[in-house]
Amino acid sequence: MTGTANAVDTTVARAREAAAAGVSSVWLSQQFAYDAIALAGIVGREVPGLTVGTSAVPVFGRHPILVGAQAQTSQAATGGRFVLGLGLGASVFVEQVFGLPYERPIARLREFLTALTAHLTEGAVDFEGELLTARTPLPSGLPGAAPAVPVLVAAMGPQALRATGELADGTLPFLAGPKALSEHIVPGLTAAAEAAGRPAPRVVAFVPAVVTEKVDEAREAAAEQTAFYDQIPSYQRVIGWSGASRAADLVEIGDEEAIAAAIRRYRDAGATEVVLTQTDLAGPEATARTWRLLGELNSA
Repeated sequence: MTGTANAVDTTVARAREAAAAGVSSVWLSQQFAYDAIALAGIVGREVPGLTVGTSAVPVFGRHPILVGAQAQTSQAATGGRFVLGLGLGASVFVEQVFGLPYERPIARLREFLTALTAHLTEGAVDFEGELLTARTPLPSGLPGAAPAVPVLVAAMGPQALRATGELADGTLPFLAGPKALSEHIVPGLTAAAEAAGRPAPRVVAFVPAVVTEKVDEAREAAAEQTAFYDQIPSYQRVIGWSGASRAADLVEIGDEEAIAAAIRRYRDAGATEVVLTQTDLAGPEATARTWRLLGELNSA
């Protein structure tokens, strides 16, 4: 969004274009330049009927009471069309950016989710853990923030999946191919949810994909855009589970039939929803084609 006169206006305009093409949801990553929860609330309020979510807001450097208040505000602003996606982030973006040690991430996730869930579902928090304390001296429920905000976690490792299945509503895997979903992510998440007596979890698979005939050009762009993930151990693991050697191998590029078939593979592997990312790999015309395909699949 660099070079735009107003990044918020640009995001809203793009969301309107996507919705007009039949896209049913728009998800915003957390950046250092904007707040994803606030921006999602603005987009959802400006584009009626569109579900908006975050993928994903890191828990390090944030507090569950503040995140819960933000999430409830966006839920009320959108009339119940907001989904909060959280993540553990990467150590490089925690220690170097916030000056915080990236220690005991699973324990922090568990405590964060426990306090956040009370905030969002009970309207009050009284929690003291090893890593964080969360107490609301006044009621914390927000009129209009209904239903309770769904909470998903970008969890892919066994321990994170276990915590997510027990304490959240589902997961947001990215660069996890059908093999990784069916053999690792879905079984682990589902077993944890069942053991905790929770409903079947959502598995919102984020899949980099674009509809285009410019396959070579798109593959070059994909290699550049995804190279970062090849350096992160958690992604290296899930990429390997997927039967790939690098992140770029998991980018789906082809015509409408090829991308529709890829989406079916993810659904067959256990994804309850599929979100296409990196749809700008081959320029605006390819993006528009990709969004039209999603609209057609949504209406089928």
